[in-house]
Amino acid sequence: MARVSQGDAQAFQQLVDSGIDRVLGVARRILGDDMEAEDVTQDVFLRLWKQASKWQSGRARVSTWLYRVTVNSCIDRLRARKEQTVDRLPEISSGATQLQALEETDLRDYMDAALQALPERQRVALVLFHYENLSMKAVAETMDASAEAVESLLGRGRRALKKSLATHWKAFLPDVPD
Repeated sequence: MARVSQGDAQAFQQLVDSGIDRVLGVARRILGDDMEAEDVTQDVFLRLWKQASKWQSGRARVSTWLYRVTVNSCIDRLRARKEQTVDRLPEISSGATQLQALEETDLRDYMDAALQALPERQRVALVLFHYENLSMKAVAETMDASAEAVESLLGRGRRALKKSLATHWKAFLPDVPD
């Protein structure tokens, strides 16, 4: 970050290369929209570049800053979002059979819809903890909350997901007992 704060474009490119997949993944899961997630990702790194001169070493890790700015940007967009009526086409991977790809797309769509139905803070906590594998402490720091609050958010979010996915999970895992 010290090099980036001095205008080193190569150092900035290294930060982008090392963090872009995480930022984009978090934004996709929180927003549920690929194009909007790409916009957020671009905004986050543009903000990093513009604010690099204000960086205070030792105050926070770059990854924590990226997560926090990403989460806040996503929440801002969710709050400003209007109803969208455009249907998404399913993503079909090239290596799978059509049936398997459709089932995977259905499962991903159910999970995405269930995540989107959660309150913002529960969704953010679940995405950071389970998808990004951040520690409880890192999630709490990113969300500016206590570890206990994050535990509560995770518990409520998991229960809500379990309840909302209960009607669909047997279709995807028919051989698993209740």
